[in-house]
Amino acid sequence: MSSNEDADELQSNGHRFQNVKQRLKDRSRKVSQTKEKTKEILSKQAVKIAKQAEEHESFITKVTHFMGVFAFGAFCFILGARPQDIRYVYCLFYIVFVPLRWIYYRYKKWHYYLLDFCYYANTIFLIMLLLYPKNEKLFMVCFSFAEGPLAWALIVWRCSLVFSSVDKLVSVLIHLLPGVVFFTIRWWDPAFFEAMHPEGTARRASWPYVGSKSFLWQWLFVVPLIAYSLWQALYFLIVNVLRRQRLLRDPEVMTSYSKALGLYIGSPFVTGITKGRMDNMASGLLGDQNRLFMYILLQAVFTVATTALTVPIFLSYELHLAFQMLKVSATVWNGGSFLLEVMPRQVVLKEKKKLKVVEPVQENHLQDASHEPPAEATNVSEVGS
Repeated sequence: MSSNEDADELQSNGHRFQNVKQRLKDRSRKVSQTKEKTKEILSKQAVKIAKQAEEHESFITKVTHFMGVFAFGAFCFILGARPQDIRYVYCLFYIVFVPLRWIYYRYKKWHYYLLDFCYYANTIFLIMLLLYPKNEKLFMVCFSFAEGPLAWALIVWRCSLVFSSVDKLVSVLIHLLPGVVFFTIRWWDPAFFEAMHPEGTARRASWPYVGSKSFLWQWLFVVPLIAYSLWQALYFLIVNVLRRQRLLRDPEVMTSYSKALGLYIGSPFVTGITKGRMDNMASGLLGDQNRLFMYILLQAVFTVATTALTVPIFLSYELHLAFQMLKVSATVWNGGSFLLEVMPRQVVLKEKKKLKVVEPVQENHLQDASHEPPAEATNVSEVGS
């Protein structure tokens, strides 16, 4: 009897184990289904919002230009009246507009561009400004990113300050605002001067104070390049390893690597002359088979060179001020070139596309009319004339 009881007990325990295992499977399946449904709903909403924006493009363009001009004026006023508040304007801008950009880019299949270095750097800026605003070492790393690769990207990639384009406006501000923020903190913010100078010493002319050249080069050059290398490794892992099959299945999904490899399907980032030259260099130096490697190498050389230039900018108020003026002047000049040269061509192309859509519709109407009675066919031709 005892053996039978033991067998029954083992059998009942086995059933319990199977039931628990099945429950865990069902629960994990439900979680994965909920996750997929949520992802699908968000994607549908992103597509819906983007389509509605395209339908009202003309009105949105006018509103964007109106709001952009007034916002720029308000920003200039705050910059002069309360420079210590510029960092909060920047944080508000980034928290609001980057999620909106993700929605638009998700619809266009450009959302992998949000893994680019500029967003990686801006996320670090946000953490520094909100959580560690008085950390001198972290400030110097952020300064190097903001006035190095991000700042020079405005000039090299020919970013255009166009108030009527939300996309171009956000692109410019993501690269321009961090430098302005760190300029105000370093040279204009009285709160930092009062809080950070040691007792019994003369007030500093700037923050942070750097006593040795080795400390300066370590936190403005070496550490930022280590952080950049970490981003490059993560980007390669995500785009070229973890999501490789997904990107191969859908060639319309754009990344910086697909741009380097010449897969330019509708990308908005390949209109700059300099970018085209860089891609040609990536192809020509070591051949098409090493195009991606050369692109990564050229990007690294650009980052090293621009990071090194932040050291003299960090030490000189006059040079730093002149650099701010250079960045703004370049984006305004490029914006004028875009309005006068690129935008008219875009309008012509849109009109041609509309005509191509309208012509087949008219031909179908005429074909339908040819099969109708003669009297009605005459009426249709009169309407068409």
